[in-house]
Amino acid sequence: CDQPAGLGYEGETCPATARGADVEKHLELGKKLLAAGQLADALSQFHAAVDGDPDNYIAYYRRATVFLAMGKSKAALPDLTKVIELKMDFTAARLQRGHLLLKQGKLDEAEDDFKKVLKSNPSENEEKEAQSQLIKSDEMQRLRSQALHAFESADYTAAITFLDKILEVCVWDAELRELRAECFIKEGEPRKAISDLKAASKLKNDNTEAFYKISTLYYQLGDHELSLSEVRECLKLDQDHKRCFAHYKQVKKLNKLIESAEELIRDGRYTDATSKYESVMKTEPNIAEYTIRSKERICHCFSKDEKPVEAIRICSEVLQVEPDNVNALKDRAEAYLIEEMYDEAIQDYETAQEHNENDQQIREGLEKAQRLLKQSQKRDYYKILGVKRNAKKQEIIKAYRKLALQWHPDNFQNEEEKKKAEKKFIDIAAAKEVLSDPEMRKKFDDGEDPLDAESQQGGGGNPFHRSWNSWQGFNPFSSGGPFRFKFHFN
Repeated sequence: CDQPAGLGYEGETCPATARGADVEKHLELGKKLLAAGQLADALSQFHAAVDGDPDNYIAYYRRATVFLAMGKSKAALPDLTKVIELKMDFTAARLQRGHLLLKQGKLDEAEDDFKKVLKSNPSENEEKEAQSQLIKSDEMQRLRSQALHAFESADYTAAITFLDKILEVCVWDAELRELRAECFIKEGEPRKAISDLKAASKLKNDNTEAFYKISTLYYQLGDHELSLSEVRECLKLDQDHKRCFAHYKQVKKLNKLIESAEELIRDGRYTDATSKYESVMKTEPNIAEYTIRSKERICHCFSKDEKPVEAIRICSEVLQVEPDNVNALKDRAEAYLIEEMYDEAIQDYETAQEHNENDQQIREGLEKAQRLLKQSQKRDYYKILGVKRNAKKQEIIKAYRKLALQWHPDNFQNEEEKKKAEKKFIDIAAAKEVLSDPEMRKKFDDGEDPLDAESQQGGGGNPFHRSWNSWQGFNPFSSGGPFRFKFHFN
């Protein structure tokens, strides 16, 4: 310390000396923490060393080493540059910076560093490494020229091949990733383009263009939720971005319609949900994905709302475009069951099962369709009463009363006709008994005849398989309502 005597420094440590000692202490402790893998603590020590002595190139170099170990190459680069400014012949720092510049695709700058390493009396290993990197950089220059030429010639497949090789080395080059994304878009591979654009959005600050492109690609793929998320990122960077804002309004409107439709489906309001999905198709008529997805959900709504004719029609439209659409196959199969088209239902379930063999709903649906087909070859209570499988109880009772009146055996005098009427009347009574009882009807709908001894394990005989005598005095109009009816025959 060069201060004159008598100014308060006698017997005291000079401040500059003390400061230098503190810096050395931070450097030493940081070095130990770095060796122990305690990167965050080591970084704190090197921060303190840089603050204590802004001209200490060792402090910058060690901090850069920690940044690299933490995967923060952007933060390491300024520190390495500072080291080189403070000590031009520090070959290790220059070599390290050359590596980072090469990864960023800054080939000219990287080559300059490697050449200067070779001129600065490097160690044998450093010389070998610099020469190797120079050769690699030269190769990247050649490949980049070929990639750009292929792109300009609209040979996107060749451009992708060249860019693949470059990006194995220049992994942090945002521009080359954006270029490859354009090639993928031209080649009809939007998901690969999205992957490159996402990387580019992180590599380049305020990359609104990348977010906009990612959002539009997701939108074209039918992924409205991810499209909305990405366009919001664009607007966070620039709320006045015209294309992002216009796109945002469109995606938000569509997203709201779809969310509303799905909520209606969850609430079982299928007619309202159908109307919403029709609005989706009108809102975005130009992208086929939204039309086909909307039709798929409308198909589901019609099926669940027991509108089989409509369901079969629109499910078939979906399946003409996507023959392996499992959801449409399942919904059409359910509609076929309501229409008693069991062979068609079985075929749809089997096709669906080929593409999703672990789906329990498909397996159960197929088993049910097979049971109903077998059952239809025996006695079908719905056909006996002439009602649909989705008929309400009132329709069943009404059909029963009409047929019971028509086929009451007392209406027939001819012995042969009377026997035929007796059998018909018993079947009508059995159909009413099964279909008006919720538990028995569910069994029948699942393919099991509750009045058939064969389908009842250990069950008794059919209670309706008895003689007409046991039905004498039976009033088919007395149950299920206030009706009273008496037959008067001559």
